[in-house]
Amino acid sequence: MRVLLTATSYPRSEQDWQGIFIRRMCDALAEDGTLHVRVWAPSGPLHPGAVSALSMEDARFLETLSDGGGIAHLLRTRPLRGITAAVELTQRMRRAIGREANSTDLLHLNWLQCALAAADSRLPMLVTVLGTDLALPAKPWMRHMVRRALRGKRAIVCPNAQWMVPVLRERLGDAAPDIRYVPFGLDREWYAVARRATEGPLEWLTVLRVTKRKIGKLFEWTRSVDPARHRFHLFGPMQEPVEIPPWIHYHGAVTPAALAREWYPRAAGMISLSEHDEGRPQVLLEAMAAGLPVICSRIAAHTDLLSSLGTGCLAGNQDEFISALSSLEDADNRAAQAHSGRESVRAGFGTWEDCAGRYAGMYRELLAVRAIGPTGVWP
Repeated sequence: MRVLLTATSYPRSEQDWQGIFIRRMCDALAEDGTLHVRVWAPSGPLHPGAVSALSMEDARFLETLSDGGGIAHLLRTRPLRGITAAVELTQRMRRAIGREANSTDLLHLNWLQCALAAADSRLPMLVTVLGTDLALPAKPWMRHMVRRALRGKRAIVCPNAQWMVPVLRERLGDAAPDIRYVPFGLDREWYAVARRATEGPLEWLTVLRVTKRKIGKLFEWTRSVDPARHRFHLFGPMQEPVEIPPWIHYHGAVTPAALAREWYPRAAGMISLSEHDEGRPQVLLEAMAAGLPVICSRIAAHTDLLSSLGTGCLAGNQDEFISALSSLEDADNRAAQAHSGRESVRAGFGTWEDCAGRYAGMYRELLAVRAIGPTGVWP
């Protein structure tokens, strides 16, 4: 099966973490001997079994886009420039899909916005959806464009969180009759992290892109916490000017390898008080796979994730946050939540190889329908 995979973010080096889960997805798909994978995404380290589908001009454009923080960041912080970049991105991707059409059996489009570039293509497509994608069909004019791009196509729309399925069904209607929850996988290394007891204050980690909405109430709710009992660490690239208070230890961007080797073995747990439009926060899954208890804000993505796993602590206000911290001061409570989280994530999400198997199964479905011809499920 010849697959053209598109994405608007991809790590440009071994140390870059922007779009790192796209790299993991590509690596796992490239390991599947039944697939020939071509990748249209920002230039970066590719698996030997995958091939870049970029032209030189597209590579330069995507590099500039990544330098600006990515398309979602531009649309949020510099709307006019973001809209211009989004139009050019769609046009370039549309031309790439046209160039590759004769050597491609199906499209794997990450994210919903990429479906706009395939509006004129007759290739079957699998479209993944993140939480930030839901803002697109929420706007009437954009909903019309997305529905037009999907209507009549052999397409499976795959959000990576269950709570997004009914939202997408309502917003996309009969233009996308096949919407399925498909979870991402995780690196095997997270499940192999060996936890160890430490002396002194409990070390709490927050790992995210530093923006005001991603930070949420973290600074406010930790202000009065006794530093002799709890210490708070923040990791991630600064994407908005945010003043870090002195009781938060900011470390800048960090690699997954450093987290797995240096921080996750000794940390008390992970905190995410994000107010951002999250889908299924991958960093929380990785932390739980590594055996870290989690404390999360009560946004839909966190509530859906923790309720489905039956573990973790939700905090809708400062009192609930302090109560969660206090309950996890007990080593037995931390150990119980760590074990529950790791086993639930292993059973529900597995590895990236498991995820690639889920996608490959749907590729086969899409191509089988194509073989049926015009009397099949899709026109």
